[in-house]
Amino acid sequence: MIDGSVEPGFEEVREEFEANFARRRELGAACAAYHRGVKVVDLWGGRRSADGPEPWREDTLVLVYSTSKGLAAMAVALAHSRGWLDYDATVASYWPEFSQGGKENVTVRQLLAHQAGLCGIDEPLDAGKLADLDAVADAIARQPPAWEPGTRHGYHAFSIGWYEGELIRRVDPRRRSLGRFFAEEIAEPLGLEFYFGLPEEVPPERVASIKGFSRASALLHLRATPPRMIAGFTRRRSLTYRSFGNPKLHGPADLDHPDYRAVEFAAATGVGQVMSIARAYSAFAAGGGELGLESDTLEELTGPPRPPTKNDHDLVLRVPMAYAAGFIKPSEGFPFGSSGRSFGHPGAGGSFAFADPDAEVGFAYAPNRLGHHLHDDPREKAIRDALYRCLARTGAATAA
Repeated sequence: MIDGSVEPGFEEVREEFEANFARRRELGAACAAYHRGVKVVDLWGGRRSADGPEPWREDTLVLVYSTSKGLAAMAVALAHSRGWLDYDATVASYWPEFSQGGKENVTVRQLLAHQAGLCGIDEPLDAGKLADLDAVADAIARQPPAWEPGTRHGYHAFSIGWYEGELIRRVDPRRRSLGRFFAEEIAEPLGLEFYFGLPEEVPPERVASIKGFSRASALLHLRATPPRMIAGFTRRRSLTYRSFGNPKLHGPADLDHPDYRAVEFAAATGVGQVMSIARAYSAFAAGGGELGLESDTLEELTGPPRPPTKNDHDLVLRVPMAYAAGFIKPSEGFPFGSSGRSFGHPGAGGSFAFADPDAEVGFAYAPNRLGHHLHDDPREKAIRDALYRCLARTGAATAA
């Protein structure tokens, strides 16, 4: 059931990966880690689907939900490094139509830190409309903020990817979409297979099928989700409901439909190899030199987050969070990496990937059976902790 390899000294990571299948009800998954540019973990195992015996293979692709956000943020960081945008400039200076609804002073930094008040989009969106980038841009440009930008933050669960995508289209001299920009400027140079918009030519049998969770399972795991966030899902006017409620879905597994995988839904439906995600974060952990990333951009990613002026309590997730430049940063409630210089992003169901510049580590994990944790899914956390124990034994890093 388990395949792949680990370098000498990282055997404990394989043991914990195997334990996920033996003790933690894993269905199918992959994990990978790079240390100082060397791949030290590359494991996959289990089944590609809950409905059949097909095994998860080395080239299996999987939808990683909000873990996609980290790779989208890499594209924005590269645009910043090339001098195409300034995090402290207003979004409207690149995209004049964005100024509608009192947003003329919203900065790129505020938008990427979920402080813009644009967590919910009023105009109904679906896979068909998301395929029309101009229509999406018009809809999100008209959206008024839900709070005074910069004063609070609330997770822009779906919308942040659409705003990032339009920013890339506006600042890129070639007017490429975020998906195309990522493919040509990050995936191709690094040899990655990761897509924002899964190409038609990718055979369906290469893509793992997501197994969602039942209502009964959700009720049994209420402790895994912040209680006030759960309450928010029961009120249609709440910011929690609005942030996750457009497009209208019956559950997160709906995003695994081919129609959603095919469009550039950068905040939620990135599809790719887990090893490729770890490789991308490894390049950033090493300073981004392979991609021509400038030091001032890396400082933006590794520096401390700039919290909103009033409160760091997330108005959507209903817990304290830390954001910067499109990434999630380590916080008291969610420590990861060797220090606060780390940056990454978790995804619904249990996936997580991040860069640790202090240890020069790039890490990624993704399953196809959805879990219930906002972050620190027990399957992922066990593997991550084992990785850092292995690094600690070599004197390479100390787990946070």
